[in-house]
Amino acid sequence: MAEKEVIHSELAPAAVGPYSHAIAANNLVFTSGQVAIDPKTGKVESDTIEGQTEQVMQNLHYVLAQAGVSFDRVVKTTCFLADMNDFAAFNSVYGKYFPENPPARSCVQVASLPMGLKVEVEMIAVKG
Repeated sequence: MAEKEVIHSELAPAAVGPYSHAIAANNLVFTSGQVAIDPKTGKVESDTIEGQTEQVMQNLHYVLAQAGVSFDRVVKTTCFLADMNDFAAFNSVYGKYFPENPPARSCVQVASLPMGLKVEVEMIAVKG
């Protein structure tokens, strides 16, 4: 049985439930979904899809960095949008983080997200 390592970043927003920022196991890093909470204020600072996506990606950057990986090691993302009409605007920010060889991805519209937010993203990355 593989050992699992709990990943917690002091630079990412605190978990608002019974979950870890990420779990590393078998050379893989599985992040929890991140939303647009600013870790400095504990609040949502943007009401636009672009601003919220930027915050989500920054939060994921900190979680991945704590696990010893970066966006170039991400192999799969799952993206949740509250409104699929935000798809193009979401992509305009998300795409900046994967300029070459982007990961596999699923992007779905959901009925709602915590705190009325517009976007949540989770990732799987490979260590090494």
